[in-house]
Amino acid sequence: MAEDKVVHSFKRTPTEEVRATVREYRGRMYIDLRIYYMDNSGEWRPTRKGIALSTEFLSDLRTCVSKFDEELKALEKGEEDG
Repeated sequence: MAEDKVVHSFKRTPTEEVRATVREYRGRMYIDLRIYYMDNSGEWRPTRKGIALSTEFLSDLRTCVSKFDEELKALEKGEEDG
């Protein structure tokens, strides 16, 4: 893979965005979730705030996101009942 592939991104603030990227490093594939900022020249630059995981952890990441979703729904339901 010659270049990183951004699979999804969303604005965090007007000058920051979160990017989900697939990249190759030293012959291994990684998924990278990282905050980018816009510099003074209008270019997006990566910050150190993020995480890169081997693609072997993709299933675990899916499980984690699913559990976040379940927990947030339960908390919202608790607020509605309370």
